[in-house]
Amino acid sequence: MNHQNPPLSDRPLASLHVLDFSTLLPGPFATMLLADLGADVVQVEGPERPDMARMLPPFDGDLSAWHSLLSRNKRAIALDLKRPGAAEVVKRLVQRYDIVVEQFRPGVMERLGVGYEALRAANPRLIYCAITGYGQTGPYRDRAGHDLNFMALAGLLSHTGRRDSGPPGLGVQVADVGGGSFGAVAGILAAVIQRQLTGLGQMVDVSMFDLALAWNSLAAAEYLASGENPGYETGLLNGGGPYDTYRTADGRYLAVAGMEEKFWRGFCLAIDRPDLAGGGVFGPTPHQPGLKEEIAAVIAQRSLAAWMAIFAPLDVCVEPVLTVAEALAHPHTAARGLLIETPRGDGAAQRQVAHPLRFSASQPIYRRTGAALGQHTAEVLAEAGFDAEEIAAWR
Repeated sequence: MNHQNPPLSDRPLASLHVLDFSTLLPGPFATMLLADLGADVVQVEGPERPDMARMLPPFDGDLSAWHSLLSRNKRAIALDLKRPGAAEVVKRLVQRYDIVVEQFRPGVMERLGVGYEALRAANPRLIYCAITGYGQTGPYRDRAGHDLNFMALAGLLSHTGRRDSGPPGLGVQVADVGGGSFGAVAGILAAVIQRQLTGLGQMVDVSMFDLALAWNSLAAAEYLASGENPGYETGLLNGGGPYDTYRTADGRYLAVAGMEEKFWRGFCLAIDRPDLAGGGVFGPTPHQPGLKEEIAAVIAQRSLAAWMAIFAPLDVCVEPVLTVAEALAHPHTAARGLLIETPRGDGAAQRQVAHPLRFSASQPIYRRTGAALGQHTAEVLAEAGFDAEEIAAWR
């Protein structure tokens, strides 16, 4: 795949200009996705309190790998929002930057003089996206929290895990990214479409708890219909049936997900247990007592490589549980162009995971890794009409 920067007309979001006040993960990941698609995103950081992602290991030379990825394609300005006159600077900037993303607790931006109402007065077309743990309303609006907390309160962890050990420590941020980041992108783009119809912007209230609860919608539907709480290893998807992972002879794992009859039958034939084939995972046979134990005993007899030699040519919904290194090196990853080389400021390049979407008439862009703190302050202020004396006062 050609990852050269496409012309401006081929960038889907080239008309959007975003001021990003968020830090760490949910907001920055969302605005990275927008920047990859051509939006002009400016990261706003305090000169004495920069984004903590800049300091997080591991480092690629002097660059944090996290910051280099999450701030990809963005420009960076340094602006102390507590400094007298800073609110007026932001109000001038939103004449040009018509989308604001922030991730403070409710009320913080208002106390700084740059909340939604103040900025909307400066630009009625402004789309203001606030990402918080629990939203702008409700008894938990001011409560601190992280990804694990949101998933816990949304009930996700009550049926994700094992009977004997409870909920696992997940290695990915479901509520932060799946909720906060992608929820923000969806909300912002929906508001952009409505603005095209009305000419007016609006506030988008993104709650990571709300999105985590939405992720739990099917389990909630089950409870609301039956009155029974889903539990560990009781359902179709959480280990209650053969849809699960199984340990191989060399301590690796095989993911078995053949729900439908043809896939389930093909799996049973492949492990030389045709006697286990029944009506598929949706039928009665896979839920018979002791079935999973029998499958586990068979899978434990061979190494992962041996099983993959058997399953690779078969269409039965069985795949290996890969390490991150193996997933990045997988031929399908390469074929989809999911690893890219993003230019660094020193002329070298950094390998990163690419934007996840593919378009027939446009391409994501990869102009640069994260910029240095305040690198573009003068440039951005000049574009917004600040004169040389004003720029000098804020550099």
